[in-house]
Amino acid sequence: MTPHSISGAGRRSLATLVCGALAAGGLAAVGVAALEPGAAVASSHREAPLISGQPQYDNTDVYAFVSPDKPDTTTIIANWIPFEDPAGGPNFFTFADDAQYDLHIDNNGDAKGELLLRYTFTTHTKNEKTFLYNTGPVTSLDDPDLNITQTYDLELIKLHGGKEMSRTKVADNVPVAPSNVGKASMPDYNALRKEAIYKLPNGAQTFAGQADDPFFLDLRVFDLLYGGDLSEVGRDTLKGYNVNSIALQLPTDMITESKDQPIVGIWSTTQRRNAQGYYEQVSRLGNPLVNEVVNPLKDKDTFNASEPKDDAQFLENVTHPELPKLIEQIYKIEAPAEPRDDLVDVFLKGVEGLNQPPKVTPSEQLRLNTSIAPAHSPKRLGVLDGDNAGFPNGRRLTDDVIDAALQVVEGELVGAKNDLGDAVDKNDKKFGKSFPYLANPTAGSRGARAKGVSGDNDVRSQLGDALQPAGTSGTGNMGLITASAGAGAAGIALIGGGLLWWLRMRRRY
Repeated sequence: MTPHSISGAGRRSLATLVCGALAAGGLAAVGVAALEPGAAVASSHREAPLISGQPQYDNTDVYAFVSPDKPDTTTIIANWIPFEDPAGGPNFFTFADDAQYDLHIDNNGDAKGELLLRYTFTTHTKNEKTFLYNTGPVTSLDDPDLNITQTYDLELIKLHGGKEMSRTKVADNVPVAPSNVGKASMPDYNALRKEAIYKLPNGAQTFAGQADDPFFLDLRVFDLLYGGDLSEVGRDTLKGYNVNSIALQLPTDMITESKDQPIVGIWSTTQRRNAQGYYEQVSRLGNPLVNEVVNPLKDKDTFNASEPKDDAQFLENVTHPELPKLIEQIYKIEAPAEPRDDLVDVFLKGVEGLNQPPKVTPSEQLRLNTSIAPAHSPKRLGVLDGDNAGFPNGRRLTDDVIDAALQVVEGELVGAKNDLGDAVDKNDKKFGKSFPYLANPTAGSRGARAKGVSGDNDVRSQLGDALQPAGTSGTGNMGLITASAGAGAAGIALIGGGLLWWLRMRRRY
C-alpha cells in the first residue's frame, strides 16, 4: 500500500500514530509497552540516556530565522530544561552555574564554527534562612523580595579552523528573567520579561529566562497508542510546560561570511564542568529530531559529545534510516529506496539552491539562508508549502517541524507525496511580534495540569482544590466542612478561611 492509496482522513489518523512513533524514538513492531509519564521525547527533550538525567544541561530546541520586524538581523533561540512544571517549587528553574551554554555559527560551510556566543550564569541568594524563591510580590528584577536571582555574562569568541583567535566580553552581569511563580508572587510578569531584554552594541539584543515551551506536538502515544482507538489525538501535550530560553538577535552582516555567501549553519551545545575542573560537552542540537529519530541508542550519547566536523561517523544513520522501515512494518506504507541522499541534503548539507553553502562539508547543523526575506504570511510547513523562509531553511517558532519532518522522511522530496502529521498545527500560545518572540511562561498559580482556572480566581480556585479532601466533589470551605468530621473539619475550614482572607488583604494593599 502506498500513501496515494489512503484517503486524506485515513492518512491523518494514521499520521498521529506515526508521529507518536517518531516522538518516542521508534516503536517495536510487535506490541507496545506502556511507558512512565514524563519519559516522553519531544525534539531534543530527554533524547539520550545520559542527558536525560541532567535537565539543566539538556538543550531541547534550536531556532534560527531572519527577524520578521528587523529583517537586517537574525534571531537565534535555544532552549534548555525540558518539561518544566510551572508549579515545580520551591526550587524553581535556573540555568546551571557550572556550565557553558554555547551558540555556534559556521559561516563558510566547513563544519567548524567561526563564531561562538557563550553564556555563563551565576546564581545569587539574598536570604538562605527561608525556603522561598521570593519572599513577597516581585515588581522588578532587582526587587529585594526576589530571593533567588541569576545573572549572566556573554562572550563573543572568534575562531579560525577551530582555533580561538579572539575573545570579547560583550555583556556582563545581565539579569535573567525569573521563573513565573504565580500571580501572587509576580503580578505583572510581562514587565519582568521586558526588563530582562538587554540591548547590545550595533542594534543587537539578548534575553535569558523562562518561556513557554514553543514546541508543539501530540505525545500521547504512550497511552497504548493514543488510547488504543485513536481517541487521544490532536492535543498539544507540551501545553502548559515551560523551558529556560536564551535568545540572541544579531546584525546579519555580523554573522555571515560575506554578502555573496549569506548561508550560515547554527547549532548549540552545553558544556559541563567535570570532577577534574575541565569543561566537557554533554549536549548538542542543530536540526530537530536528529538525535531522537535518526541516531540509534548506541550513538546518542556519542552524538551529544561530538562536533559537526566528525559527523561522517553518523552518515549511515541518515542514508539508511530506521523510521521509514518501522512505518512500513507497522502501517504498510512503502519506505523510500535507499540510500537516502535526499535526507543527506536536509540534515547534513542543506538543500541545493536554497540553503546549501558552496563547498559544503556534510555535517549536522540548522542551516539558514539569511538573504531570504521573512514571509508576510508564514506557512507552517515552510519549504514544503512554498515558503522558503521556513523550515528546513532555518526554523521559525511557528514552523510545524513534526509534520514537515514526517513528510520528508516518507519521501516527499523524492516524489512520494504524503500529508502525514500529528493533527497539532500550532502552539497553544501566540508568539510575540518582537524580540524575544517567545510566549510568556505559564504561571505556577495555574500549573501545567490546572483545568478550568482563569482570571483573578487562579489562586483562590486552586487553594480550594488543594484543601478539599480526596474523593469529595464539594467546592470551597463548605465542601471541606461537609466532607470532614468534627474538629478536624472545623480546623481545616479555619485554615482555609484564614488563607483566603490573607490573600484578599494582600491584594487590597
